[in-house]
Amino acid sequence: MSATAQPAKMKKDESFLGKLGGTLVRRKKSKEVSDLHEEGKNAINAPMLPSGTDIHPEDTLLEENAERIMLDPTSRENLKFKDLLKVLIDWINSELEEDRIIVKDLEEDCYDGQVLQKLFEKLSGRKLNVAEVTQSEIGQKQKLQTVLEAVNELLRPHGWTIEWSVDSIHSKNLVAIVYLLVALAMHFQAPIRLPEHVSAKVVVVKKREGILQTALVSKELTSTTEYVHRDAFDTLLDHAPDKLNVVKTFADGVYLILLMGLLENYFVPLYNFFLTPESFEQKVHNVAFAFELMQDGGLKKPKARPEDVVNLNLKSTLRVLYNLFTNYKNSD
Repeated sequence: MSATAQPAKMKKDESFLGKLGGTLVRRKKSKEVSDLHEEGKNAINAPMLPSGTDIHPEDTLLEENAERIMLDPTSRENLKFKDLLKVLIDWINSELEEDRIIVKDLEEDCYDGQVLQKLFEKLSGRKLNVAEVTQSEIGQKQKLQTVLEAVNELLRPHGWTIEWSVDSIHSKNLVAIVYLLVALAMHFQAPIRLPEHVSAKVVVVKKREGILQTALVSKELTSTTEYVHRDAFDTLLDHAPDKLNVVKTFADGVYLILLMGLLENYFVPLYNFFLTPESFEQKVHNVAFAFELMQDGGLKKPKARPEDVVNLNLKSTLRVLYNLFTNYKNSD
């Protein structure tokens, strides 16, 4: 019996030691996780870190000499920064309308490289050799690598400082994404007006000798009027601004609607628009309806917004009228 009992006892001991060892390993791992979270907590509570900054402990788990940049919440609520985001989003949606791509949030819609790929291809006229749809993180980063290499190759010779990377874009770093889009808009002379002197405050977290250091840094995203694309319309406005006030008669949309009816030879029912609009909303409705009629007539969707025309933006109104002229100038 003792010969059979001994192995049983050994198995029992081995089982006990195995459990003990597993417990020790789990305690060690638990301590490592606790230490990491404590490190993150210390970083969050470190001096110079602005109050209200939304940083999670996992955001501060960095390798030695590595750093991470996060947008300060006060900048996210800055009106000029919000305006810049809206201008960029509207521009992307206008450029990619034929691809049926609608961007609503730059962080969520640009991080995987799909939108940036399509935008670069549209602007440059160059087809990139990348997979159309990539779900995995590796595939997304590979696509971003190809797209950003093409972008950097194009922009760097023109003196652009590369303020973005695969990791920063994929980690949804909004400042890096905005830097990239502003550079593309300027290089390709996008017909948009970027807000001037827009800056954003970012929290920079660095790891030096095992210690996390934080700092609040201001990043300049746009500067002066060099960011404004000038074309023939600007020249026209410079030389004859007083002669162009007549186009403001189109601001309520009524003339645009009636003009489309004449050009396309049909009668526009009066119940479809406001013949004597009084409010801003009614005028916007009219101009938007006129834009729909233009698209029904085969014209591309105007780059101007209905609000721009209603707000007496001379350049936007001229663009709309010029597109009508070039489309119908040879019509009988």
